[in-house]
Amino acid sequence: MLFKYKAVDGNGTNQDGEIDAPSKDTAISGLQRRGFVVISITEEGEKKSLLQMSFFNRVTNKEVVILSRQVATLFEAQVSALKAFTMLADNTENKFLGSKLSQVCEDLKAGSSISGALSKHPDVFSNFYLNMVKVGEETGKLNQIFLGLASYLDRQYALTSKTRNALIYPVFVVITFIVVMCLMFVIVIPKLSEIILESGQEVPVYTKIIIGISEVFVNYGFFALIFLAMLGVWLWRLAITEQGKMYIDRTRLSIPYVGNLYKQLYLSRIADNLDIMLTSGIQIIRAIDITAEVVGSYVYKDILIEVADGVKSGMALSAVFEKHPKEIPSIMVQMIKVGEETGSLGTILGTLTAFYRREVDDAVDTLVGLIEPVMIVALGMGVGVLLVSILVPIYNLSGGIT
Repeated sequence: MLFKYKAVDGNGTNQDGEIDAPSKDTAISGLQRRGFVVISITEEGEKKSLLQMSFFNRVTNKEVVILSRQVATLFEAQVSALKAFTMLADNTENKFLGSKLSQVCEDLKAGSSISGALSKHPDVFSNFYLNMVKVGEETGKLNQIFLGLASYLDRQYALTSKTRNALIYPVFVVITFIVVMCLMFVIVIPKLSEIILESGQEVPVYTKIIIGISEVFVNYGFFALIFLAMLGVWLWRLAITEQGKMYIDRTRLSIPYVGNLYKQLYLSRIADNLDIMLTSGIQIIRAIDITAEVVGSYVYKDILIEVADGVKSGMALSAVFEKHPKEIPSIMVQMIKVGEETGSLGTILGTLTAFYRREVDDAVDTLVGLIEPVMIVALGMGVGVLLVSILVPIYNLSGGIT
């Protein structure tokens, strides 16, 4: 819970701010440990302003990358954790991130560990991030851990961005195509069809079909929009359920080319996560559990949960992966098996990360190279057929007049 307080410090200076604590008594105790005399303290609860709930009030992956690099640099310069986070809170351009870092500073002043303070902000720092920071605290290598986290997040951000950008273009083209066709059926074709029908000439069958579709759009378009809106709401409500998310994930992985692209992305993420955590000294079962939470796919999450259970029961990592030949390719299983037999699993996982990163790059290039001409041809043919169906009778009409 969040509490707003007013207090006086040891120098008699008035202080006010916010503190995050499980209860009011804990919040007061934390303030007293800092040497504050509490004047008043009120619970803010979970109330958020409209601005706080807005789309812009968030922290991007890139900002977390920059933050991690800055923290690593300050730690390398022997700056204390409290001073480092205070400096970053004061100088960050993102006010939302600045407020989060200010709360981290408050918790550090109250005696919390860095990982403990960061764990109160799961909307900014993932479970993977927190566990890596905890390892850094245990080993005394926080600067190296933060640098590693920055590099890891940078790699994942680049891969995810490239994949997303590859899919944005075809979606944009399809939406443009639909909008253009709707405008043609609602505005252009009704005006041209009046000229054709008033002429009294024989209208070709394909032109009658186009005119009929146009009349449906004009007369029943509003009801169609209501139906589509209701369908969209129903699909959205279905998509936020566990079953819906699983179905969407399986469907996405089964789409030709696109499914392969996502598969390579998830495999790269799994290998990269396990590599960085095992290399940092995190136990394999804990590493698998954390990877399951951050992999970003319900299909692969279920597989990783099964893998963790299998490893707990004494099975080899490769043996459990081998049970899922559709999702986990044999080359990955064989390389992991080699890593287990030679004791170099971390090195093998690093090699797999680089391999699947290249696979994602190749898959994106192939997808973009395939989709762009197909979309342009489809859009051109659709508009072309529409125009020919209407303009040919008009051309014949003008020829008859001449």
